[in-house]
Amino acid sequence: MGCLPLPILFLLGFFIGRFVAGPSGALWGAGIGLALGLILGGLFVMLIRRRR
Repeated sequence: MGCLPLPILFLLGFFIGRFVAGPSGALWGAGIGLALGLILGGLFVMLIRRRR
């Protein structure tokens, strides 16, 4: 998993937001993508620690 999903979701959110709502949507999309990446990363770490 690593840290690669964070920039991928950040950029994906940016481009989707820009496509849907222009420059202000790009900012919101990037923020939502970053938050989603952090949440998914945290859940992934919790699942790995629970297995041990």
